[in-house]
Amino acid sequence: MLGSIGILSLFGLLLGLGLLIVLTMRGFNLFITAPLCALLVAVTNGIPFWQLSDKLDFVHGYMSGFSGFVAAWFLMFLLGSLFGKLMEHTGAADAVALAIVKKLGHTRAVLAIVLACAVLTYGGVSLFVVAFSAYPMAVSLFKGANLPRRFIPATLALGSVTFTMTSAGSPEIQNWIPIPYLGTTPYAGWQVSLIVAVFMAVGGYLALMWMIKSAVNNGEQFVSRQSDPTLSDKALPHWCTGLIPLLVVLVTSFILHDSLQQAALIIALAGGVVSLYLLNFRFLHNPGAATNEGVLGALLAIGNTAAVVGFGGVAKLTPAFNQVVDYMTHLPGPELIGAAVAVSAIAGLTGSASGGQVIALPEIAPTYLERGVDPEQLHRVVAISSGALDSLPHNGYVVTTIRAICGETHQNAYWPVAVVSVLTPLVGVVLAIVLFQWF
Repeated sequence: MLGSIGILSLFGLLLGLGLLIVLTMRGFNLFITAPLCALLVAVTNGIPFWQLSDKLDFVHGYMSGFSGFVAAWFLMFLLGSLFGKLMEHTGAADAVALAIVKKLGHTRAVLAIVLACAVLTYGGVSLFVVAFSAYPMAVSLFKGANLPRRFIPATLALGSVTFTMTSAGSPEIQNWIPIPYLGTTPYAGWQVSLIVAVFMAVGGYLALMWMIKSAVNNGEQFVSRQSDPTLSDKALPHWCTGLIPLLVVLVTSFILHDSLQQAALIIALAGGVVSLYLLNFRFLHNPGAATNEGVLGALLAIGNTAAVVGFGGVAKLTPAFNQVVDYMTHLPGPELIGAAVAVSAIAGLTGSASGGQVIALPEIAPTYLERGVDPEQLHRVVAISSGALDSLPHNGYVVTTIRAICGETHQNAYWPVAVVSVLTPLVGVVLAIVLFQWF
């Protein structure tokens, strides 16, 4: 139970989080809002701004979280962003996506977009690049099928940040962060992961189609805008030359993950970049622009994530944090429940699946491993649960996709996103825990 000091500490923590969500939904930059809200948490918890002795202060707490995340994951973000931008600039991403769309046809617009996003995401393309690449096709397909455009963000999210992002074998970092803490591989718990991935894909798709059909029955339809993008008529490479680099990333990471662990992902993404350039260099009209955009995209993506990880670094200094983590890790029932609750809560606090894992795993991994919890089961539960409450309104992907890419408002578009990227993974992690208890 939380004492009076713990209750006040928890109040300050929740106040800072609430303000972070409100400011983010109003369009404020995370580089400004995250440290300001972290400072509010520090002030309400009596954490000093700066001190030289034990360094339990706001500045060291925030910057330790920020810089630690950048140091650990910068190369993965950089290579992933470069890979994604080369896929975009060469037209390889469009070629792969259009091949899927042509195969399924306009009558299955939602399914085509979900599958196109899933193939690109599981192949290692950055989540943000996938959203940017698939959006023009989504507009075209939704217009052809006369579906309400406010469901485009949810469609992109279902294919990008649910069953592909946290599944066994995925090259996305949310599946790789637990490896050094648990001594596992990216294929940990693959049997259960496969079942949960199928459930999230099918369940999320059926829920999304139900919401779209209900909206259509209520008279909603597609409304065009002058700013709508059009599919480029430029020459595209063959879709196979777009698929091969994706396979290079997956196969290389599979071969090297046992011997090199996280370094395998760096080599795999580097191999994807090289193979993509060699196969499609004649379609790359401005290599300098693609490289610059990839670097800037990597800095923005890792900076936004590190900003909220810094917020979590300050949160870790509050009296309430350790008490809450201790409470969660001693919940009755299977230990996996406590792990899922702890990671979900911290991912929601930071608005980041990767940030939530980086903060939670050093705290909970030793505890559960000492209790004899299977590390592969723990890896998969942590990965799946991190991809649930992270998609609250202040999540960087959610804000970017809804507002910057799709031009929608949270009021119109967020709730379908929440159903497919919050509710569906929450049910998925429950299913994973149940299956792990049976097997």
